[in-house]
Amino acid sequence: MGLATRKARLGIFVGVKGRGSNMSAIADACTAGHIPAEVAVVIGQVSGSPALEKARSMGLKTEVVSSKEAQYGPLLIKKLQEASVDLVCLAGYMRILPSEVVDEYQGRTLNIHPALLPKFGGQGMYGSHVHQAVLDAGESESGCTVHVVNNVYDEGEIVLQRTCPVLPNDTVESLSSRVLAEEHLAYPAAIELVWNRINTYQA
Repeated sequence: MGLATRKARLGIFVGVKGRGSNMSAIADACTAGHIPAEVAVVIGQVSGSPALEKARSMGLKTEVVSSKEAQYGPLLIKKLQEASVDLVCLAGYMRILPSEVVDEYQGRTLNIHPALLPKFGGQGMYGSHVHQAVLDAGESESGCTVHVVNNVYDEGEIVLQRTCPVLPNDTVESLSSRVLAEEHLAYPAAIELVWNRINTYQA
């Protein structure tokens, strides 16, 4: 099978506390054949994290690499290479990705942010903090952004955005729920866009 027609092998990095909903949405899109990809490995920092438990329940290959490891970056790269990963997807991963990983997978690492970047991005802007900032600013629209990861929080090239309205009676919880539904559609679509672009360049 040629490079342009094979499925992308995904390495998904999950966080310590997240439920793994974006990881699940990506895996479900792969299984359903909605995108030309497959989940090669899900990597977390703590063995018992909810997202890793969810990945195991879905039958996905999982690995644990503690961020406390002195060689954290090189160890991540080793796990990705062992799984023959093409694209890296951050899903609830709350750290700055080690520069070694960014360099090794330059242009092939994606993250999703629960707002319309460049608004409401940067360090400290995550989860409920983002949605509260959107509400406090009186925005009429929010949404999500999938972007390429670089060495600065939320500043990489924007791949895809999806929008949703901010309603007059919204709370952080109701807005978060609406944005999350858009995230689950945006991430698989962005993966397909980037994989097709890579294949176009390499054809």
